[in-house]
Amino acid sequence: MGPITPQNDERAFTYLVGIGVTHSVAPPMHDFIARSLGYDWKFLAQECPSVEDAVALFRKPSFAGGVVTMPYKTSIMQHLDGLDEYATTIGACNNVYRAADGSLRGTNTDWRGIKGCLLQGDPQGEGKGKPALIIGAGGASRAALFALHDQLQSNPIYVVNRDRAEVDALVKDAQAYDGRVQIIHLRSVDEAKALPAPYYIVGTVPDFEPKSPEEIAARDVVEHFLSSSAEKGVLLDMCFKPRRTRYLKLGEKHGWKTVEGVNIIGHQIQEQYRLWAGEKASERINTKGAWEVLLQAADKSPAINF
Repeated sequence: MGPITPQNDERAFTYLVGIGVTHSVAPPMHDFIARSLGYDWKFLAQECPSVEDAVALFRKPSFAGGVVTMPYKTSIMQHLDGLDEYATTIGACNNVYRAADGSLRGTNTDWRGIKGCLLQGDPQGEGKGKPALIIGAGGASRAALFALHDQLQSNPIYVVNRDRAEVDALVKDAQAYDGRVQIIHLRSVDEAKALPAPYYIVGTVPDFEPKSPEEIAARDVVEHFLSSSAEKGVLLDMCFKPRRTRYLKLGEKHGWKTVEGVNIIGHQIQEQYRLWAGEKASERINTKGAWEVLLQAADKSPAINF
């Protein structure tokens, strides 16, 4: 497919693709943005049984832009025509767009959402350069690592996770940062007590009650830092199903500034629409209105408020 011109512009749909996406609160916000920019685009949260199904949607002339969620953030990368440095460094793609030459390309904007949320809770950037903590070492932790280390200069970065092999894989992937980031896997409160407290904490795992010894130990480390830190920082939980997670409630109990994961969506829109609609269009986004629509949709959603 060649370059899009006003004469051959068939774009009609923007998508969220993945498994378990029907609870998404993003469609009203995206439809609002498209209308405000003069595009008759419809945003669809599309269940895709396979990554090939997702790519097939993106290859259609009607494709205007795509958000990729679990479990395809890694597997979709090999199906695209090109990837930028964010996708390759982070090792995940959550945003797909059509370049000027018609090729299908991928990037990662999750880190922008994470950074935006942390600075939403820390407008003066007081946590920059201080230690940070990531809860989990799966796919979502990669974008958190990039936001914390590359953008906010956090070092060292602690990780709690039930599976040591996942942490080892995260450490290996972090070699893309030229060894400039120190990752410390914390497995007990005793280990945590010997270290300075983190200022930023980012949860990257589903909200579940810890059951195994490893899960309980990870929770205990987080609670230790939340309860004992003299300087209360910012806790972001990327999970927003439910919206009020266990970790957010725990952070509030101990006086931390907390940011709900749904805000990650709002902090990405400027870059998403720059890629989907162009630089000039993205500058015309009614950002305040888009945020209002997003948060209203979140407030009304029975799928995340429970």
